[in-house]
Amino acid sequence: MKADGRDSWSGQLAFVLAAAASAIGLGNLWRFPYLAAKYGGGAFIAMYVALSLTLGFVLLVTEIAIGRYARQSQLTAFGAMGHPKWNALGVLATVVPLCILPYYNVIGGWVAKYFAAYAKAAFLGRAGVFSDPSAFFSQFVAAPWEPFVAMVVFTLAVLAVVVLGVKNGIEKANFVMMPLLLAMALGLAAYVASMPGAWRGIRYYLVPDFSECGGVGKVVLGAMGQMFYSLSLAMGIMITYGSYMRRRDSVQKAAVRIVAADTFVAVLSGFMIIPVVVMFAGGQGGERPVIDAGPGLMFATLPGIFDSMGPAGLWLGLLFFTLVIFAALTSSISMTETCVASVCDFFRVRRAAAVVAIGVWSVVVGSISAFGYGRWSCLSLFGLPPLDFFDSAMNVLTPIVAALTCVFVGWSLRPKRIIAECRRGGGGFRFAAFYVVMVKFVAPLLVAAILVSEILRIAGVWSV
Repeated sequence: MKADGRDSWSGQLAFVLAAAASAIGLGNLWRFPYLAAKYGGGAFIAMYVALSLTLGFVLLVTEIAIGRYARQSQLTAFGAMGHPKWNALGVLATVVPLCILPYYNVIGGWVAKYFAAYAKAAFLGRAGVFSDPSAFFSQFVAAPWEPFVAMVVFTLAVLAVVVLGVKNGIEKANFVMMPLLLAMALGLAAYVASMPGAWRGIRYYLVPDFSECGGVGKVVLGAMGQMFYSLSLAMGIMITYGSYMRRRDSVQKAAVRIVAADTFVAVLSGFMIIPVVVMFAGGQGGERPVIDAGPGLMFATLPGIFDSMGPAGLWLGLLFFTLVIFAALTSSISMTETCVASVCDFFRVRRAAAVVAIGVWSVVVGSISAFGYGRWSCLSLFGLPPLDFFDSAMNVLTPIVAALTCVFVGWSLRPKRIIAECRRGGGGFRFAAFYVVMVKFVAPLLVAAILVSEILRIAGVWSV
């Protein structure tokens, strides 16, 4: 289906599934449980939900409406709205996915490696593969070629979906992967809840506790930062996906459903992970459990726990990494499409050519991170391994893009343009007054707080 000569989602459900699939990525699975355990359990969850429904909703509406109004990707959308002096913001917003995509695909390759290892071990009955999970991970990422090959395989799978287009590729893939991801997440959470001793971990997760979290301020900043990155904001994704949205569909309803889906899976991830870690790997006595974040949780702690469960742990690990690879694929697909759409809009080339160009970019730049723990382990950028450097740099750049987008909408474009776009085609927008106050005054300050906290984290002054 075409709209204004541009590809279009077949309906609002397709758009919501695609946008939610982008938001539901590795950050939900390996960062949310860690932060919830660290910052007061239920207190963190309540703050996360509140911020998602306010700040997250406002930023989502803004990006989706910009994309649908301009019918362009983020690279050209700001200029297409009649404000050419803001073209630089489009360029800055395009740098984000171009830099995130290569190293995200490296991590996707890691997930693919674990998925394949668990599938082989489970079907052949080879227990003990992850008896020393830290050594397994260290040896893999330091191998001469294996991380690079895994990245290439993962990247090719993503490109195969994107080259088919919005409706025939991305939409159909999400209609398959998203329901399966949700079903597996629910199944894993239910299984974990049924395990003996699971209630102790669930209590850790849900009962508010400010005694060891560093105060309310850290809870708010931690929840705000996680919400911001979890919803795929300031990455150009929601602008690009919004550009494929039909005029008659409701921006408001879509944004609410995306926030709801992302929050549901984020909270559900805690039910999958925290009780297992508490039962098998920590939280002894009356203390809150110590849960690793990021790769440490995904590729060391959890595989070690699965291994301790015997043969059943192999199948549990396979199910878990099937879920994880779906989450990684859907997020990478959205970032790839954002980059491909930018190339198509700016250079006026066919999709296939743009896909090849972004594929080459991703592999070439991604090789820096893929080899960063092995062949090129001597390479560091400002004292960090390449992957860590790119991640930290993008965590600073994204709130800058978001803050400038709020300034653009609030003070240059004017909020009434966004509100009018939300009401186009009969779509309602009940929160107009709230939106104006948020986008002009509150959202820029909150996003600035995210930026400051991230800079302090990188400097070692404050950590999440």
